[in-house]
Amino acid sequence: MNIELPEKQYYKIGEVASAFQVNTSLIRFWEKEFDIIKPKKNAKGNRLFTSNDIANLKLIYNLVKERGFTLDGAKQKLKKNPKSTIHTHEIISKLEAVKAALLKIKNKL
Repeated sequence: MNIELPEKQYYKIGEVASAFQVNTSLIRFWEKEFDIIKPKKNAKGNRLFTSNDIANLKLIYNLVKERGFTLDGAKQKLKKNPKSTIHTHEIISKLEAVKAALLKIKNKL
């Protein structure tokens, strides 16, 4: 999944949810379930996600929605070998970006 977000320091939960095409309630639920998601909160209590939080959400989305892991299975995978899981996800993301770029070039031809 290729997430399109503008380059910013902080993202609101609505922006994040629309980028992932999920409800804001799912983002809040994943925040409670997974320790790696730690958005900052402003004075009003609104969640402000950093680019690191977005990367972690991409990883969780990949495990749960794309690869079919249960929440417990995804938690165990992240705890058992977090560096390998993150590295694998980064490689997959880069390959998907290359594929998207190649498809754009193909469509222009």
